[in-house]
Amino acid sequence: MKALVKTASGYDQMELREIDEPEVYGDRVKIKVVYTGICGSDIHTFKGEYNNANTPVVLGHEFSGEVVAIGPDVKSIKVGDRVTSETTFQTCGTCPYCLKKDYNLCGNRKGIGTQINGSMAEFVLSREESCHVLHDNISYKSAALTEPLACCVHAALEKTTISPTDIVLIFGPGPIGLLLAQVVKSQGATVIMAGITRDLPRLELAVELGVDRIIDLQKEDLTTLVLSMTNNIGVDRIFDCSGVISAVNQGLPLIRKKGDFVQVGLFAKKTNELDEESIIQREINYIGSRSQKPSSWITSLDLLAKHKINTEKMITKIFDLCDWRTAFDKVMEGTEIKVLIKS
Repeated sequence: MKALVKTASGYDQMELREIDEPEVYGDRVKIKVVYTGICGSDIHTFKGEYNNANTPVVLGHEFSGEVVAIGPDVKSIKVGDRVTSETTFQTCGTCPYCLKKDYNLCGNRKGIGTQINGSMAEFVLSREESCHVLHDNISYKSAALTEPLACCVHAALEKTTISPTDIVLIFGPGPIGLLLAQVVKSQGATVIMAGITRDLPRLELAVELGVDRIIDLQKEDLTTLVLSMTNNIGVDRIFDCSGVISAVNQGLPLIRKKGDFVQVGLFAKKTNELDEESIIQREINYIGSRSQKPSSWITSLDLLAKHKINTEKMITKIFDLCDWRTAFDKVMEGTEIKVLIKS
């Protein structure tokens, strides 16, 4: 089968290769891939910014497809099922995190598209527990964005809570920010989305997706806006999806006392100068949110089935697997919202 392989560490080092199709065993499920989303982590891997000790490996972990074969121990998934899959392929099963199904925190976890061959291929293997059968009204395109949506559900509904009376500020109108905004809006809260001038098309899309107020940080004053909308108290929740420390430090003084600040975006550097004074003096809860877990997927698919989230509106380009390089280039240009690869 054709597969997009990261052959070695370093910049690029990627090839479309002919490799053997995966074979089912035990509780494993073989899926004919329909769509795969290009994630920011895939771009980091392309650029050599993520060191991967498991090369060669097939990339891709945001996907949808049809089950074509099942292992002898599979009980509920059937051949012909339309599915998406969590990225967890293997865990230790015995650590305190696995026992609570916090697979995202298992130190021995192996993920699809990182340590295990992923979905930028004609077929991908997953485990039954990770597979989710799609509701009839969820398209393959929408389902391919379930993984990033689950990351947002985990951040907004599991690491904190959202009330209809909340005013929420989100930094970064990329795919994660746009999905997270919709998750927050599904709970009835008011959302402010912050970006910079070059983000204007994404900010305009945010309005179409239900965001209440957008702001170009290079043209308007965020402090004035937030204080005017919150009676000088500050927003109830902030989500940073930008991974830009200046945005974090701009937001920390604008959250109400005892408010929650959830860090979703990854920083370019491991250590950064953080406005700890605001955290301490305002008793802010600064919360890290990593990836997603099984419960996040159940909620995400329910939101998709109820049409609370519009993922297809975010998909701006689709490329065939053989045109993967053009697809990656488009993502790196920064002019597209979400790019899919069709297998």
